[in-house]
Formats: sequence, C-alpha cells, structure tokens
Amino acid sequence: MAVETKYVVVRKGEEKMTFASKKEADAHDKLLDLAEAFTDWLLQSDMQMDETQAENLGLYFAEQKEAVQHILRTSKLPDLNAATAAEKAASDEGGSKKIRAVKAA
Repeated sequence: MAVETKYVVVRKGEEKMTFASKKEADAHDKLLDLAEAFTDWLLQSDMQMDETQAENLGLYFAEQKEAVQHILRTSKLPDLNAATAAEKAASDEGGSKKIRAVKAA
C-alpha cells in the first residue's frame, strides 16, 4: 500500500486545487490572494462591471503578475519571446520530474 501526501487549496470552504507539493500549493494560494486583492480593487473602482467580470480580470492580472509589473516599471509591453524563453528555462531547472495540478471536483 502506498501513502501519498496531497496538498489541497481551500478557499471559502471550497476545494480549489490539489497539489503534490506544499510549495506549489502555497504558490497557488498566494496567486488566489493576489487575484482577490485585484478583484476587490476593481469592484471599488468607478468602472461598470459585475462581480464575475471583476473576478475574471483579477485572476488574469494575478496570473500575469510579471507582465503587469513590467508594464508598470517600463510603460511598455513585455517581450513575449523573452518571457517564453524564461518560462522554459525555469521549467527546465525544476528537473525532469513534472508535477501536475489537478482541479478538485
């Protein structure tokens, strides 16, 4: 019999994602915290949008955090080719063992 440790990200009583490592679960939880902050900020603005739109934009901004930071620092769009190369290099550094996130039911 094998024993597996799984890390589950739970938000507002709902299971969001399951991960094989604590590091990945913490990173996803941090991403959701950032998305929630963006969502709250968007809902407080004078823009006319419903909560679903604000949540979608908040999650998108959180997922694209590096691009948002680059735009804020430089007032220019990031180079997509450089970003893709950096992501590939980061995934190669992680080793050959790949861990996949699984959405909770």
